[in-house]
Amino acid sequence: MNAEIPVITIDGPSGSGKGTISHLIAQTLGWHMLDSGALYRLVALGAEKHKISLQDEDKLADYAANLDVRFELPEGSTEVLVLLEDKEVSHELRTETCGNAASKVAAIPAVREALLQRQRDFLQAPGLVADGRDMGTTVFPHARLKIFLTASAEERAKRRYKQLKEKGMDANLTGLLKEIAERDARDSQRTVSPLQAAADAVQLDTSSLSINEVVARVEQLCEERFQLSL
Repeated sequence: MNAEIPVITIDGPSGSGKGTISHLIAQTLGWHMLDSGALYRLVALGAEKHKISLQDEDKLADYAANLDVRFELPEGSTEVLVLLEDKEVSHELRTETCGNAASKVAAIPAVREALLQRQRDFLQAPGLVADGRDMGTTVFPHARLKIFLTASAEERAKRRYKQLKEKGMDANLTGLLKEIAERDARDSQRTVSPLQAAADAVQLDTSSLSINEVVARVEQLCEERFQLSL
């Protein structure tokens, strides 16, 4: 990794706002953006398109190591476009089928190792904003600015409920709350790269904060750590 290129890691559980905040900060700074959570889904989607069996660990690892993906953030938008082999696949990534396949792919150590380097390859000038669950602890442990966003499970369930409803999808608040609690437990208790704040991370509870308030706080931290004027 090039230690001279600045990187900001923004980790946190599902629904904490890390994706939205990361997109906005990357746009403000004009830096590259890494949505690490999409990578396992991309490997699963690519495997399906190229007829690679999910039991073929060697081919999956090789595909992951050479993953041809771009994340683009259109001007004035918080919705990142994901391009796999030059084809826009943002919506395909969010299907239940893709998610189930991704969970199988993520359990393969060789794929995890391949994606670790693939994530680090996103560190390019002028800088990188990395969004995920282990960005500050495993992928970019030497990042000069690490942020860990949190929010109550109830608030995160409400946010997800609102998001699904706005997209015209069915949602059950009680069910979402249960899913979030179960996912938190899995993420924090897994043996490989568990969800946890880095020792030197700045922790921000977004439960009662607006998006603009969180962005303002992160921008202030950027100014302090990188001597920027935003």
